[in-house]
Amino acid sequence: MQSTIRKQRTRIAALALACAATWAGAQTIEITNAWVRASVPGQSATGAFMTLKSPQDTALVGVQTPAAGVAEVHEMKMEGDVMRMRAMPALALPAGRAVELKPGGYHLMLQELKAPLAQGGSIPLTLVFQDAKGMRSTLDLQVPVAATPPAGGAGMDHTHKH
Repeated sequence: MQSTIRKQRTRIAALALACAATWAGAQTIEITNAWVRASVPGQSATGAFMTLKSPQDTALVGVQTPAAGVAEVHEMKMEGDVMRMRAMPALALPAGRAVELKPGGYHLMLQELKAPLAQGGSIPLTLVFQDAKGMRSTLDLQVPVAATPPAGGAGMDHTHKH
């Protein structure tokens, strides 16, 4: 058991180090607890989750991945007695405030999956940000696939200066 936990931590640390990011500018976006929900054969959609924190006002305006035909920023919320989900053109990241993407709230929706996403694997995600001046930039991540949220925040963590 202890060996399995060490192997998982080593794999997660390796994934975090494998993150390649490109960004024009000088701000730092902190990404913690990133993970993608595993899927099964025949399942056409899943979600990706993480916590984002930016020192300056910015917005998450898109997501891309070769693992899905469609990738969008989504919001789930109750409207009366009905849970509604909708695509959002932008998710505000107020300066200095952590914004959590989680099941049942804001999340990244991956639709038209090209293949099942197996627990223990990982997928590439490209996040698209727009700052207050309208400048767009991207951040490339390699995110672990899991059946449930990482225990104790053991998902992919990444701080990137841009």
